Amino acid sequence: MTAVLVLAAATGCDSGDRNTSQAASVPTGLGQFYGQKPSWKGCRNGFECATVQVPLDYTKPSGEKVGISLIRLPAEDKSERIGSLLTNPGGPGGSGVDFVRQAARTFGNDLRRRFDIVGFDPRGVASSAPVRCNTGPQLDEFFATDASPDDPNETNQLGSASKAFAQRCKAKADSELPYVGTVNAARDMDVLRAALGDQKLTYYGASYGTYLGAFYAEQFPKNVRALVLDGAVDPKLSSTDLLIEQAKGFETALRAFADDCVKSGGCAFGNTPDAVIGQVSSFLASTDKKPLSNTRDSRKVTESLAVMGIARALYVKEYWPVLRQALTQATQKGDGTLLLALADEMVERKANGTYSNQTDANMAVNCVDKPNPPDLAAYGKAAAQAKKVAPRFGPFVVWGGLPCVYWPAQTEQAPQPITAKGAAPIVVIGTIRDPATPYKWAQSLAGQLSSGVLLTFDGDGHTAYLQGNSCITKATDDYLISADPPKNGTTCR
Repeated sequence: MTAVLVLAAATGCDSGDRNTSQAASVPTGLGQFYGQKPSWKGCRNGFECATVQVPLDYTKPSGEKVGISLIRLPAEDKSERIGSLLTNPGGPGGSGVDFVRQAARTFGNDLRRRFDIVGFDPRGVASSAPVRCNTGPQLDEFFATDASPDDPNETNQLGSASKAFAQRCKAKADSELPYVGTVNAARDMDVLRAALGDQKLTYYGASYGTYLGAFYAEQFPKNVRALVLDGAVDPKLSSTDLLIEQAKGFETALRAFADDCVKSGGCAFGNTPDAVIGQVSSFLASTDKKPLSNTRDSRKVTESLAVMGIARALYVKEYWPVLRQALTQATQKGDGTLLLALADEMVERKANGTYSNQTDANMAVNCVDKPNPPDLAAYGKAAAQAKKVAPRFGPFVVWGGLPCVYWPAQTEQAPQPITAKGAAPIVVIGTIRDPATPYKWAQSLAGQLSSGVLLTFDGDGHTAYLQGNSCITKATDDYLISADPPKNGTTCR
C-alpha cells in the first residue's frame, strides 16, 4: 500500500548531518529547475501546498513545462527536524497529494516529529497535468466489458473496447503520453528533492511507488539517503509476466480469505477453504451468464465488475468481513450492490458517475514503461497461461492491460534488473500473502539492489507499513530516522 527489532534512534544533529553532507550535483542544463524554492501556502488542517516546475521532456529543458503538485505536513519538532520524507502511494495513477492528506498523521510518531511528510502527484496524475481520456460513461462501459472472453466474438469485443480506449487517449493527450513514464517521474523526484532543500532523498514508496523509488535509485544512487520500498514490484519482469504473477497473488489472497472464513465460523460458502473457493468460482461463472442488478443505479454487475469488487476487498484484511457480506448478498439474494461499491472504490468512481483520472493515468504509465505484446492473439496466449495458474483472476488481470497493444506511445527498452550500484542501504518490505505485489517480488528486488535489505511481514493485505504492525512500524521508522537498516532477512509477525 508494509524476531522483534530494536534500534536506537539517532539524535537530530547526527541525522541532519546524514541528510545534508556532500551536496548533490545539478544535471547540466537543469539549474533553473533544481534551484526552485516552492511557495508554500496553507491548504487546510495544518497542511501546506505548492507547485514545482519540471520539463515535459528532459532532453529539451527550455521547452514545455509541467507543474508538479506538492503537499506537506510540517515536522512537529523543528529543533529535531531531519528533512523531508517524500512519499508515493502507488498505482501508477494514485494521487500522492490525496494520500498524504489522508494518511500523513498515521505515520509513526517519531517520523512525524522529525520529518515533513510530503506527497506529490506524479506527472499525468490528479493535479499534475493529468492525462484524461475517458468520460464516466465510457469508463463504465469499458469496465463492464467481459474481460474473460469465452469465444472469438467476446475476444473481439474486448479488443474493440481496448482499442477505443487507446484511441481516445491519442486524441486527447497524444503529445504528453511519451513523457509520463516512470523514468521521467523519477527524474522529477530529484528536482523535488532539491526544491525541498534536501541534499539526499528520504523516501517511502508503496506498491508501484517501489518501482518509482527503484528507478530513482538507479538514476541517482549517490543521492539516496534512505529508501523504503513497501510491497515491491519486480522491475525485471515483462509486462505480461508481471500481470500473470499478480493474478497468482490474488489467488493466494483469496485462499487466505477462504481459510479465515472457515476458521471464523459461520462461513456461508462452505466448511473447507476448497469449498469456499469453489463457491466463488461457481458464482463468477453464473454472473458471466446472468449479471446481477444493484440498488444504486441501472448498471449490471457483470463478471468483470464482480471480480474487481472481490479483488478490492482482498487488498485490506479489514475488508474481509465486508467481502463475506458482499458475497452473501450476491449469492443468496442476487444483489450485487455491495460488490459494485467495492469495484467502484477500486477504480475511484464517484457516486455521480464521474471518475478520478487514476485509470487513464495508470494505463498511460504502464503502457509506456515496458514493451507490449504485438497483437490481440499474443495477449490471448498470455491470458490462457494466466488462467491455468490463476483460474479466477488470471484472465481479468492480463486482459486488463490490452489497451497497451494499441497505445500510441511505445518503448523498446526491455525490462532489466535494477542494481542502483553505489546507493546507501535500501529497505524492501514484502508481505507474504500480499494480493497485488507477491512476496517473491520483494525477494527479487532486494536481491537485485546492490544495497538491498529485505524486511518481511508475515501477514495479509497489500503493503505493510501502515497496517498497524508495531514491529514493521518500528523497523521502518528507525531506519528512516537513522539511515541504518534492520538486519537483512528480519521477519515481523
